[in-house]
Amino acid sequence: VSGSFCFDLATEGPEQAALPAEQSRVQPMTASNWTLVMEGEWMLKFYAPWCPSCQQTDAEWETFAKSGETLQISVGKVDVIQEPGLSGRFFVTTLPAFFHAKDGIFRRYRGPGIFEDLQNYILEKKWQSVEPLTGWKSPASLTMSGMAGLFSISGKIWHLHNYFTVTLGIPAWCSYVFFVFATLVFGLFMGLILVIISECFYVPLPRTASEREQDQRPEGPPGTEQLQDAEEEKDDSNEEENKDSLVDDEEEKEDLGDEEEADEEEEEEDNVAGSVDEEKFQEALESAGTQEVTEDSLRQRKSQHASKGP
Repeated sequence: VSGSFCFDLATEGPEQAALPAEQSRVQPMTASNWTLVMEGEWMLKFYAPWCPSCQQTDAEWETFAKSGETLQISVGKVDVIQEPGLSGRFFVTTLPAFFHAKDGIFRRYRGPGIFEDLQNYILEKKWQSVEPLTGWKSPASLTMSGMAGLFSISGKIWHLHNYFTVTLGIPAWCSYVFFVFATLVFGLFMGLILVIISECFYVPLPRTASEREQDQRPEGPPGTEQLQDAEEEKDDSNEEENKDSLVDDEEEKEDLGDEEEADEEEEEEDNVAGSVDEEKFQEALESAGTQEVTEDSLRQRKSQHASKGP
């Protein structure tokens, strides 16, 4: 019996050693299966392999995932290095980041990543007091879909840069020159596509009556166009000459008007000077008359004195 017991222990030991490790209950989420969180209740964790804070919560997150069946909740995780598009869709700016999803309505969990706090958050339904991400902030919105596309493109560019510099050993400045050139070429290509699209969907404006008449005019012999051009040039030159003659006439009229005004001013000055001379002449006559009167009176007095004499 003891031999058989030892044999059983000997055979049982290798079997136990060969048992696989316990499988993780945390479901990795990618750009292809992230829509699973739109149904049911989920808790998501965004992390990066190089993040120390994320590594500290790994064990707690695994323990929380094991109780997922009891809590009737699914637990997932997203590697932002491998899935930059999802980090852009949820607009993750800090790590680790936790989100709660209930029937397609998302909320940000800002508590610690400890099992007890996560469990109470679900059991006590503390998520009901958190404002949901609605409108353009919702990960399922068109705006955040565009953000996801931008983040995925940036992630691919980063991976390509690392491939150039690390794997191939190309200098970093050569990689930057390549991306600048690629950006210019891509911009020119997109501009060409936009021009082609605009030409395809361009609606011409309605033509005016004058344009229609010009199109309906019969074409003459080859020299008629030159004759028409010569006639138009003559008409233009005649119009310019007429304009110049009109301008000259106006200038002459203005000069004549200025001369007439100057003559009138001179006449006025002469009239004023003549009136002043007449006044002076009259004053002189008046003064001469008074002098004659005084002389006559003196003569009369002298004659009177002579008649009264001895």
